[in-house]
Amino acid sequence: MAVRRHAIVGLGSRAQLFARALAARDGLAAFCDTSATRMRVHNGWLGTEIPAYRPEDFTAMLAKERIDVVVVCTPDHTHADYVVAALEAGCDVVTEKPMTTDVEGARRILTARRATGGSVRVAFNYRYNPVHRRVRELLAGGAIGEIGSVEFSWLLDTAHGADYFRRWHRDKANSGGLLVHKSGHHFDLVNWWLGSGPETVFALGRLFFYGAENGRRHGRRTGYERGTGVDDPFALDLDRSPRLRALYRDAEAEDGYLRDRNVFAPGVTIEDDLSVLVRHRGGAVLNYHLHAYSPREGYRVAFSGSEGRLELDVRENEYALGAAKSVADLPPGVVPEPGRARLTLQRLWAPPEVVLDDVLGEGHGGGDERMLAELLGDAGPDPLGCAADHDAGLQALLTGLAANRSLATGAPVSVEELLGEIGEPA
Repeated sequence: MAVRRHAIVGLGSRAQLFARALAARDGLAAFCDTSATRMRVHNGWLGTEIPAYRPEDFTAMLAKERIDVVVVCTPDHTHADYVVAALEAGCDVVTEKPMTTDVEGARRILTARRATGGSVRVAFNYRYNPVHRRVRELLAGGAIGEIGSVEFSWLLDTAHGADYFRRWHRDKANSGGLLVHKSGHHFDLVNWWLGSGPETVFALGRLFFYGAENGRRHGRRTGYERGTGVDDPFALDLDRSPRLRALYRDAEAEDGYLRDRNVFAPGVTIEDDLSVLVRHRGGAVLNYHLHAYSPREGYRVAFSGSEGRLELDVRENEYALGAAKSVADLPPGVVPEPGRARLTLQRLWAPPEVVLDDVLGEGHGGGDERMLAELLGDAGPDPLGCAADHDAGLQALLTGLAANRSLATGAPVSVEELLGEIGEPA
């Protein structure tokens, strides 16, 4: 079978994963980005001369380079534009999550998909993590009977969590906020684990830690605009990372984008502490919390069912490195423990059974490489339904959109009403 020709639009950090895999398969035919510098950097890393195009030439590129599949890695609020244009040009699409950031974008994508018959797949890599696959197997196999509730708490530390407040994500108009951009992964996992989407959503949240006002209140450094060259545990110094410097610092003259904003500077319009209640179709209730300023990183999820309880505890790191920036910079004798996952099953009237207790794999727990194999056509059978199509992308997005609307209105939100606005049947 002939190798399908792919174009990648959006050449930031995440694109490197797709570019490397596609180049190895001779399936990479074109780049598209606002920055010629970033496209040159990726070609240099790959040792290739992939044709490079500007966004205004996107549609012409698809025809000239005979593109079969477009991989969308641009800022979230632009996803719909590229997905729709690719579908209308006769291409299939693989998009980074979220599929889009608002109701209008979802309507446009689903209308174009229906009209063209094209495929839209969403890169939900967390589904492919072996630990998450084991959870899916146990639940689908009835290990705890009918599921009544899910408790899900996700901690982002003051390195990872802070990064959303340095980048374009800090503006809700760009990212939809963490409930759409980050929590979309988590909402998708719950949808996939339960086998059902959301029905009613209620949310509470606020900007508690980051932003200029909170920085002043908590005694943080608010007086610098960007972190490069600044000695502060919350500062990202692009000059300390050859990769980030090449992709962003060296490209600033072209697009003016600052990758290293002060997390306590003005302009933050997203929340950093969020709680969401979701009633799923079928009756199970999700109690979800996202906390973006934790001293450590990891998550806990527990399922309570008619026959017992399944608990997953994942520790991705024991503490944020802060000003150290890398393990090599840590004080003598200080060695962070590797990330671990522990999955425990406890049936009614029985002692707990440790299903697994192991060190985490690289790349989202080993999910990235498995996801690439599926998206690029190298995977075998998919008995657990890991592949995420446009409907899975929509179901995860619906929880985030409904939660954002609930934040704005203070009231529960019916997902059926959102589907009506999008033009999809409930």
